[in-house]
Amino acid sequence: MAKGVRIVITLECTECRSNPNKRSPGVSRYTTQKNRRNTTGRMELKKFCPHCNAHTVHKEIK
Repeated sequence: MAKGVRIVITLECTECRSNPNKRSPGVSRYTTQKNRRNTTGRMELKKFCPHCNAHTVHKEIK
């Protein structure tokens, strides 16, 4: 078995980062895992953002 195939990534809300006129200060972030071999690109998931009070696209950040 290969070690280190699954890595921990951070997902950040794209709406909070790009919109200065949002409801409250801050950026929604989630942590999850991905398989480096199967998913080589950056992940995008729709998650709930408490700052936007809606389901928005969260992209993987470094």
